Amino acid sequence: MAATEQLRTRHVEKPWGRKRLAAPFDKTPGGTIGEIWFEPPTEADELLLKYIFTSERLSVQVHPNDDQAMAAGLGRAGKEECWYVLDAEPGAKLAIGFKRSVSRDEMQRGAEDGSIMDLLAWHNVKPGDFFYIPANTVHAIGAGISIIEIQQNSDVTYRLYDYGRPRELHLDDALAIAQREPYDMSLHCQVGDVGNALLVDGPYFRLWRVDGASNDGKPASSGKAFVLPYRGSITVGSERVEPGQCMFAQDAGEISFSPGALGFMAQPL
Repeated sequence: MAATEQLRTRHVEKPWGRKRLAAPFDKTPGGTIGEIWFEPPTEADELLLKYIFTSERLSVQVHPNDDQAMAAGLGRAGKEECWYVLDAEPGAKLAIGFKRSVSRDEMQRGAEDGSIMDLLAWHNVKPGDFFYIPANTVHAIGAGISIIEIQQNSDVTYRLYDYGRPRELHLDDALAIAQREPYDMSLHCQVGDVGNALLVDGPYFRLWRVDGASNDGKPASSGKAFVLPYRGSITVGSERVEPGQCMFAQDAGEISFSPGALGFMAQPL
């Protein structure tokens, strides 16, 4: 078992992705890239870190929690996730939760005729916005946004609405689990460029945004961890990690953020 491991990347084409990406992914080959995954090692495969790039809106969707996935015969495949907005075009929005409480029948009609778009709460976003998305939260990512996502490593997604695209919907499954309430805005914050911040503290992972120049609120110094810089570089043991890369370390004490570096450290629980 290696003490450190640079994670392999997987480029995932999506109909709503982009043909051209900004640095550090500007030399990425291939078609319409919507996601870049960092494949986790087997000893920490409960977490997945990735980038998302949108040129069109994503489907309106919802994910089950672990118990619901188990009850559906899918294994422990619940999905809680969080988003950090790296870049957003003017007017870019994320849909998270509803403007008000809605009934199951109202949600179903909205998914069938498209009026769910008017029921959802659309949040204007800018770089530095951070949202934690619990399982059962109805959500959609809008166009013109670049995001770093840290999530439970699950691909179980129930689509409610997809703008007429020829992809399968899962209306019954989604209606059975979806919360029909407004999003809890205490799960959102704006992350500045200065200082360390503990953004998520369980139940599935801890997540810090780390500022290499700060000594305040320093992240954990032991235990296995993923690190992902988006500005400047990080050293893990004797290896250097640059933006566009992700490293797994058996011992968080081996991780050092250079002054001026900004990035994330995630620890599975």
